Amino acid sequence: MRMYGRYKTINTKKVRNILGVLLLLMLLPMVGYSQTEPKVDAKVDTLAIKIGEQIKYKITVEADSTDVVFFPEGQTFSPLETVEAIMADTLKNDDKVILQKIYSLTQFDSGSYTIPPQRIAINEQPFFTDSFQVKVADVVVDTTKQKMYDIKPLIEVERGTADMWLTALWILLGLIVVGGLVYWFFLRKKPLTEEEKVALLPPYDRALMELKKLENSKYLIQDEYKQYYSELTNIVRSYLEEDVHVSAMESTTSELITKLEMLRDAGELKLEEDTIQQFQKILQTADLVKFAKNKPATTIAEQDRKLVEEIVTKTHEGLPEPTEEDLLLDEEYLEELARKKQRKRIYWAAAIFAGIIVLGGIGSTVYFGTKKVRDTIFGYPTKDLLESEWVASSYGFPPIQIETPEVLVRQELELPKETEELIKELQAFSYGSYVGIFSVSTSSITFKEQKEDPQFDAVIGSTLANFEQLGLTNIITKQEEFVTQSGVKGLKTYGTGTLERPNGDSKRAKYNILTFGGKGFIQQVVITWEEDDEYAERIVDRILNSLDVKTQA
Repeated sequence: MRMYGRYKTINTKKVRNILGVLLLLMLLPMVGYSQTEPKVDAKVDTLAIKIGEQIKYKITVEADSTDVVFFPEGQTFSPLETVEAIMADTLKNDDKVILQKIYSLTQFDSGSYTIPPQRIAINEQPFFTDSFQVKVADVVVDTTKQKMYDIKPLIEVERGTADMWLTALWILLGLIVVGGLVYWFFLRKKPLTEEEKVALLPPYDRALMELKKLENSKYLIQDEYKQYYSELTNIVRSYLEEDVHVSAMESTTSELITKLEMLRDAGELKLEEDTIQQFQKILQTADLVKFAKNKPATTIAEQDRKLVEEIVTKTHEGLPEPTEEDLLLDEEYLEELARKKQRKRIYWAAAIFAGIIVLGGIGSTVYFGTKKVRDTIFGYPTKDLLESEWVASSYGFPPIQIETPEVLVRQELELPKETEELIKELQAFSYGSYVGIFSVSTSSITFKEQKEDPQFDAVIGSTLANFEQLGLTNIITKQEEFVTQSGVKGLKTYGTGTLERPNGDSKRAKYNILTFGGKGFIQQVVITWEEDDEYAERIVDRILNSLDVKTQA
């Protein structure tokens, strides 16, 4: 090669040698890296088992001792089930480490299954193992030695009472708390206050105590004569009403004196004329103080209090001894008074309890809504279904695994002759009816001819035609793909319609038709419910989340 002008001539062979050296230098890091690349290998001890037997799946990883390795965890071998996982061995060789982990896998349905590739992360870099095809065979039963029996019929079992006991416990605790509050504030015998203790004293003792209290008051010191004489006359008048049984509080001075004189003349009260005259004089002084703003001397006021005390004592002594009949009447009066007080407490307690219930109901209605509170108190069919003890089971063959609020009951269906010629077996299970508040049904159909592609449209069209025969009109239909938790793909047909009832009424209904299939079989799940039923919507979501199918016929 020659270059002209200012450039020198370069030998071609020399250029090739330089490029070869550069290429070798570029490849050196790649060669070094390939020598330290981790190795992942997977093996199984067998590719054919019987139902319930186990496969030993061993993963071997050869990596650097500083590498971080993560093995598969959980049920990553679906459709096979992981029984256990064991870290088998760890071998070290210079700066290398060999890790081995063994998984025990099994399957309880016959058929051909593929163990999917497993992901092993080494320093967060994914490595995948090969997949394996495994055959699971039925266990051969010698019917000449082992008798065969019909499938046992469905039996009714008692509903679990765990939730009922929990609810009853919370209600009991609430009643205990409310009862404790009612007892503490209304029914228990509270310590008496000073006023109550004074009120329970006999009239005579209470009058003397109140007069003593008046003596120690500061009314006279503070020049409050009106207040002093008002309390003085009230004490003596109250005593006369309770002990002498004369209406004294509403009587004028002259009327009260006249009543006392009449009792004296009748022999029901032994009082001297001087005592009555002294009492009349004190009442007249009190009237002047209260109404004419008269102000007697302090010594007179104090003397009047002492005279009133003497009058009370003489009046008490002048009363005749109570007869046995009087004592019984007093005892009955006290008992009736106690009963009235008890009834008053009970009325208050009942009123407060009713108030709590009403306020709680109003608060619950405002917070949760009228419908939810009404459904909680009086019950609602779909709410009861949602809160019941659900049942998880498999129905038909190929099996449909589903969780429902009630056990689905096997249905015996009569098929037309032209349909019987195509169908090998039809297994149907259901709860409720399409025209009811809620229904769910499953069906597994196996055909005599093993076609490659199942005819979904025909089966879905037959279900929709059945809806129309039952009175569902204005049917709106939509379709989308549906994938179960295990990755099985199917077709979801859903929509709404108007259900005409025999009484002329109509309601809006919703439906879901989930269709799956494979070579020679079709599986279908149909759910119907009323529109705007929030409990039914939650039931449907839970059913769909639990739904899984086996597509190995």
